[in-house]
Amino acid sequence: MNRILFAVIACLSLGVRAQQTDTEAVDALLTAWHRAAADADFDAYFGAMAPGAVFIGTDAAENWDREAFMAFSKPYFDQGKAWDFKALERHIFFSPDGQMAWFDELLDTWMQLCRGSGVAVKTPEGWKIAHYVLSLTVPNETIQEAIGLKKEKDSLMRQTLLRSETVTH
Repeated sequence: MNRILFAVIACLSLGVRAQQTDTEAVDALLTAWHRAAADADFDAYFGAMAPGAVFIGTDAAENWDREAFMAFSKPYFDQGKAWDFKALERHIFFSPDGQMAWFDELLDTWMQLCRGSGVAVKTPEGWKIAHYVLSLTVPNETIQEAIGLKKEKDSLMRQTLLRSETVTH
């Protein structure tokens, strides 16, 4: 009887462990990705991103595919230090088939607190970042000041986008 109980507990533990493995893998992917930027490890940083990945930065003009983001970032990596983001909090969720994860993280950065969010996909090589969005956090009580700071640039960007009709769905 003890052997049967042990076997049942072991099987249940393995099932729970399998679910935790993907969470741990995505967590490790994101942590290593941020570490690669801090260490200026260009290959590791961009190796963590899926082909065709998208990076959306804090500036309204920063919406890059992987190759364009590589070109933008290369000079920073070549200088020996790109950026140093450390997760203070992270939440990871999975699609029912376990092939896609989405996440959000609160980051300690040189810009103070930022929010990162994105999508990771399971590939034959392991989990890869497919889409990442970096956003500044703005306390609600200071939103009017922030709007004032960005109003002029946002107005110019809005005009540019309306003229180019680049909105796609």
